[in-house]
Amino acid sequence: MTVTIARENAIAVVTVDNPPVNALSQALRQALVEAVAELDADATVKAVVLICAGRTFIAGADVSEFGKPPLPPHLPDVVARIEAAKKPWVAAIHGSALGGGLEVALGCAYRVAVASASLGLPEVKLGIIPGAGGTVRLPRLIGPAAAVDLVTSGSPIGAKKAEGLGLIDAILDGDVRAGAIAFAGDVAEKPLPQPISSRDVPAVDAGFWESAEKAVAAKARREIAPLRALASVRNASETDFAGAMAFERETFLDLRGSEQAAALRHVFFAERAAPRPPELAGITPRDIRSAAVIGGGTMGAGIAAALRDAGLPVVLIERDAAAVERGLANVRAIYEGSVKRGRMTQAVADERMAGVTGGDDYGLLADTDLVIEAVFEDLAVKRAVFEKLSSVCRPDAVLATNTSYLDPNAISEGVSHPERFLGLHFFSPAHIMKLLEIVPTETTAPDVLATGFALARLLGKIPVRAGICDGFIGNRILKVTRAQAERLLLSGATPSAVDAAMRAFGLPMGPFEAQDLGGLDIAAFQRKAARARGETPFALVADRLCAIERFGQKSGGGWYDYEPGDRAPKPSEAVAAIITEEAAGRPQQVWNEADIADAILLPMVNEATLILEERVALRSADIDLVKIHGYGFSRWRGGPMHYAEARGLSEVVVLLDRLASDGLADPPCAGLRRAAEAGGFSGLAG
Repeated sequence: MTVTIARENAIAVVTVDNPPVNALSQALRQALVEAVAELDADATVKAVVLICAGRTFIAGADVSEFGKPPLPPHLPDVVARIEAAKKPWVAAIHGSALGGGLEVALGCAYRVAVASASLGLPEVKLGIIPGAGGTVRLPRLIGPAAAVDLVTSGSPIGAKKAEGLGLIDAILDGDVRAGAIAFAGDVAEKPLPQPISSRDVPAVDAGFWESAEKAVAAKARREIAPLRALASVRNASETDFAGAMAFERETFLDLRGSEQAAALRHVFFAERAAPRPPELAGITPRDIRSAAVIGGGTMGAGIAAALRDAGLPVVLIERDAAAVERGLANVRAIYEGSVKRGRMTQAVADERMAGVTGGDDYGLLADTDLVIEAVFEDLAVKRAVFEKLSSVCRPDAVLATNTSYLDPNAISEGVSHPERFLGLHFFSPAHIMKLLEIVPTETTAPDVLATGFALARLLGKIPVRAGICDGFIGNRILKVTRAQAERLLLSGATPSAVDAAMRAFGLPMGPFEAQDLGGLDIAAFQRKAARARGETPFALVADRLCAIERFGQKSGGGWYDYEPGDRAPKPSEAVAAIITEEAAGRPQQVWNEADIADAILLPMVNEATLILEERVALRSADIDLVKIHGYGFSRWRGGPMHYAEARGLSEVVVLLDRLASDGLADPPCAGLRRAAEAGGFSGLAG
């Protein structure tokens, strides 16, 4: 049974038990309606406590019902029925009260919570808005300003902040059940409080809604749900309850069928599945209770901080005492920055830093469970590191390389017990970026691969298994992105036009802005290595910029010019002259934003399809996660593969053929043509 009822003298305790997160399934909704009717009819009951079994309060909708027509009783009716109960209902919150779970709590006469609880309405992150009164009751309870913040951000708040806003009535100490029963006993003899639905919305200052719309639009970056959520809160603040509920429901239903909601659901399910891929089911990972990082530069320091944030003690190894001090200073700077930005207290930063031990003696790693190498991208240097590690580490210690481009098989040559070696490709800054490409070699043991995924879960990362090729998944596609951007320059577009088009598509910055930020010399180094392998990278203009030491912001100029102390990009006459020289004799055309986006995105999809065919990626959704979490592809687009499927793969093939005929892209690969015929990428890699 999803709901049971117990009596504690005059207090009824309604317990929801719908593991794992007490989601609001149809059976649970029906059981709650029946519980209200039963307890209304019981004269011995003076008050009701609504509590949940397991680790959390009702944490939201039942994800198995996503995308399906909801069955009655519908959640707004359930919430209304609880609100109309003859006895006061007290929501006893532990864990998370999210989405529909918070809306159910808003239907209760009172809300109490343990101090560790969190409450929120995350619907906008799925491309929808609350649909059971969240945008209507919330401004009546906590005021429009606080309601706007909670609803349009989708971010949860803690119990202490919730109490300050008036969202909950009390914070409970000790056992949540006992505390809630005691609270219910105190209010049982008091008159029922005015239902939230009957309350007036506090007035706002003149211009509030206009200012809120500008702020929400700036953060939304073309996501539609946050602005629609704001509109629903505003409507709820300016009209009667029934009219506001109808407006909210209409908006909810409209958004539920939108392309953005479909894309965000796709990402939600992909993220949910990523930490536990089916091919590793039943495989037990190795225990990781201590870790070490070789190399204290930007990447190594970030990895060390990520490990410490997860509670692991870390040893940081560098080549000499001076380098050790620089490495520790790099880690310390990360925590100092977090303290300055208010992300952690000084006490927490000190505790994290105290767990980092620096040294230049590899012997310190004799009993370490996991060692991650993060030194310079040079095969000989990395092999030398692992030769030392092989001689000092336990045979069962997991050894990992953080290489971005080099072949982990080649790096692992000569490693003793090579089955314990794999690639762990972090993205910079490693303590912030969510993506972790996990790259097994030919000899990596299944339990070591499983350990990589277990580590990602511990670090709060989104893990994706990647096969071995130049650039793995993400950087291999990035090479195509850069090449296509240059092809556009040689056929009539400008760097600023290309960047503007990609921002309009939804990326945080365009390809040329991104190169100037990261440094053109990094890609130049990679192209040099590719040419040494006999490849011919397409980077005519970029190579000329590097030859005159235009490496981006750090050198005062790259694709753009920069004034001292100013990161705002300015069109460069020198770059324009180089583009004109390289474009001589090539056909020129006038480009609009949509065509620019197609010329970059569709070849990316083509390359990603090859990656899928070659089983460098096992699932198209994995490619979407890589591009979203590693390269800023918009969540509301669903990633490049979902975007292509939603647009129609047959159309993608036609447009790629057209680009190829103009010499602006490679023709569609056989896999993409097959996927177009089948109507999707499903099964392509299998």
